[in-house]
Amino acid sequence: MEALIEKLKEQIIKQLNLEDITPADINEEDSLFGEGLGLDSIDALELIVLLEKEYGIRIENPKDGQKIFFSIKTMAEFIQEHQKK
Repeated sequence: MEALIEKLKEQIIKQLNLEDITPADINEEDSLFGEGLGLDSIDALELIVLLEKEYGIRIENPKDGQKIFFSIKTMAEFIQEHQKK
């Protein structure tokens, strides 16, 4: 799980062009939106693309996105549960 969390941090920084942020700056439990990393709805679309491209996971219900993308940790847990084997 820790390796996946670190990989996700790096992928998110690259995908969203967060040039001033390093993986160490991101707490896996902090919110990705609002007070946490401060991501917005455009960033959410980029995260959806990241899940599909890198992990082969499609989010069927858009309402699930808020729960899935709450933090790096919730994303990692979702990937572990749904990744195609």
